[in-house]
Amino acid sequence: MSNNTNKSSQYRRIASLKNIGEFKSYVQQLGIDLPTDEELATPVNSPFVKPYKIRDGFVIGNRFCILPMEGWDGTFDGQPTDETIRRWQRFGLSGAKLIWGGEAVAVRPDGRANPNQLLINEKNIEALRALREELTVHHLASSGRTDDLLVGLQLTHSGRFARPDPDKQLKPRTLYKHPLLDAKFNVDTKRALLNDEEIEQLIADFIKAARLSHQAGFDFVDIKHCHGYLGHEFLSAFERPGRYGGSFENRTRFLREIVKGIRETVPELQIAVRLSAFDWVPFTPGEGNIGQPEFTNNYNHAFGGTGATGLDLTEPLAFLRLLESLDIELVCISAGSPYYNPHIQRPALFPPSD
Repeated sequence: MSNNTNKSSQYRRIASLKNIGEFKSYVQQLGIDLPTDEELATPVNSPFVKPYKIRDGFVIGNRFCILPMEGWDGTFDGQPTDETIRRWQRFGLSGAKLIWGGEAVAVRPDGRANPNQLLINEKNIEALRALREELTVHHLASSGRTDDLLVGLQLTHSGRFARPDPDKQLKPRTLYKHPLLDAKFNVDTKRALLNDEEIEQLIADFIKAARLSHQAGFDFVDIKHCHGYLGHEFLSAFERPGRYGGSFENRTRFLREIVKGIRETVPELQIAVRLSAFDWVPFTPGEGNIGQPEFTNNYNHAFGGTGATGLDLTEPLAFLRLLESLDIELVCISAGSPYYNPHIQRPALFPPSD
C-alpha cells in the first residue's frame, strides 16, 4: 500500500460526511468529544448577525469575517488582475462586514512569497484603491449599506519563505540561524540574515505601506505576525544578538516601532495583528505518511512552545497584553506554519502554492 493510500485511509474527507448524523457518528468513532448543534440558528437569532462595536465607536455590522485569502494571481509588478478583482467582488457580495486584510500584500518586492503576490507602492496605489472600491460597490448591492463595513489590508514581508521573482526560487531573508529550517529549505544563512540596519529600513517600509493603505481608502492594516513569515520569526528570535533578539522586549521591538511610526504618520488608521499564538518543532512525514517531529530535545525556536510539541503560553499572553497597551483591539489568532507543521493550523490537503 502506498503512502498516499495510507494517508487517505486515515481520516475521511469532511465533504464525505453528508449530514450532522454522519458527522457526529464519525467524531465519536475517533474518540473526539465535540458538542454539536442539530440545527443552525435562524438568521434573526444567530450570534453571527449581531453587530460589534469597537473602541473607537465604529459598529461592525455582523460577526462574519473574511481572513486574508491571497490567490497568487497578481501581475509580476504586484497589481491586481481580473481574477483578483473577481475574488474581492465576491468578498463584498458575501455579506461579511469585517474584511480582515482581504489579502496579504508585500511592503516591498523582496518580501513576496510568490511572484504573483500583490505589492503596495506608489505605482500600485490606484489599483489597490480600485480593488477596495469593487468590494464596496458589490457589498452595497448585496447588503444595502456600507457604513458598517470595515475593510483592512494585511501588510507582510515573507522573510524565510520569500519567492519574489518569476523564477520562483526561494530567496529568504531571515533573523537567525535555524537548526532545522535552514537545512530543510536550503537557506544560505550568510546571504539571508538581516542586519539591524536592514530591519530599520524594513520598519520604514511597513510605515510607508500603512500610509499608502490609508490613502487607498483602507480602514486598517494588519501587521502580519503568523505562519513563519518575518513578523512571526521576530517572536522566536531568542538567540539573535542585538536590539531585535533575545529578550521579549527586543523581540517585540519590530512591531512596537512600526506601530509608533503608523500612529505618528496616520493616527486615524486602525492597526490589527494576526498572530500565530504558539508554534512547534517542524514535522516530517513518518510511517504511513503520519507527521513526526524532526527534533525532540531542547528546541528553543518556538514562540509559545516548549520542547518539541509542548505549549507555554506565558509569552503569547504577554504579547496580547502588549497589544492591549498599544491600543490594538483587532487581533486574529492562528497557530504554527503551513510550511512545517500544518496540522496544528488547519486541515490542509495541499501545502501553500509558494
